[in-house]
Amino acid sequence: MMKLLFAEDDRDLSAAVRTLLERSGYLVDAVYDGADAVDYALAETYDGMILDWMMPEKDGIRALQEMR
Repeated sequence: MMKLLFAEDDRDLSAAVRTLLERSGYLVDAVYDGADAVDYALAETYDGMILDWMMPEKDGIRALQEMR
């Protein structure tokens, strides 16, 4: 089973997408800001990440730069 990190600050949208991904067989860790996305990415191993472009704390681009 593939494990995904999903970072989206809109909690309703995040819940909907997470449900769809889980129903499709993915394990999903959902976070709501860029700082948490970086923390999770550095602490866990993910097969893929979906990052919102505009989030609180750090945008998706800055979060990705820090992860790299």
